[in-house]
Order: sequence, then C-alpha cells, then structure tokens
Amino acid sequence: MSKKKWISIVSIYSIIYTVTTLLNSILYLSNGIYEDPSGNWHELDRAMILLIGIVAFQLCTDLPVKPLIFRYIIAYVPSQLLAFIYVWFSGLREELAETAYRDIWINFTSLFIILCIVNTMISIYKEKRNKTLQRYI
Repeated sequence: MSKKKWISIVSIYSIIYTVTTLLNSILYLSNGIYEDPSGNWHELDRAMILLIGIVAFQLCTDLPVKPLIFRYIIAYVPSQLLAFIYVWFSGLREELAETAYRDIWINFTSLFIILCIVNTMISIYKEKRNKTLQRYI
C-alpha cells in the first residue's frame, strides 16, 4: 500500500475520531453529565471500533469488484461482524449496556453509510473529470 493511502487512512481516522469524541462530550455536557461514566475504556473502545471500520473500508474500496455497492457490502459485513465480536469481548471486561449491540450497529452502520456516500461522490466526480479531460486530449 502506498504512503499516500496510509496518510489518507490516518487522516480520515483522526478526523472522525476527533469529531465523534467532541460530539459525545457535547451530548454528555448538554445532559448535565460532566464526566464520561465509562471512563477511558470508552475512549479506547471507540478508537478500536473506528479503526476496524476505517481500515476495512479503505482496504475494500480498491477491490476490483463491480458495481460499487458490492465493494461496500464486502467491506461492511465482515467489519460489522468484527465490531460485534469486539463488543462481545469488551463484555468480558465489564458489563455491557442492554442496548450495546443495537448501539454499535446503529453507530457503525451510520458512519459506514456516510463513508460510502462520500466515497461514491468522489468516485463520480473523478469519473466525470476524467471524461472531461479525455474530450480535450
């Protein structure tokens, strides 16, 4: 994998982790909770789940599979299963919330869909740009 691809993965990961952490903190503060009840483990869990999703997404977006939706499915299914396994293992460390699996499914799927939409828009833009450039060559 190229250096540019690794920089892209690290950049996307860092941006999304920062935004989700800030949103989580804002939600807690707006509800009158001044400390994260789950503490540092919650931050590490968020980092691991995000890492699973970002790496799987980035690695699978380059697969030579058509149409694009199949590439997304190939990336989503195993990474979502891996996220569920991670949640299960974290349950060995501490008791899980009653809605832990539903929450991880909603959060993971929502973020994955956003990444798919952004990636599709970028792909369409690049395709149109290439067609336009080919007309002038």
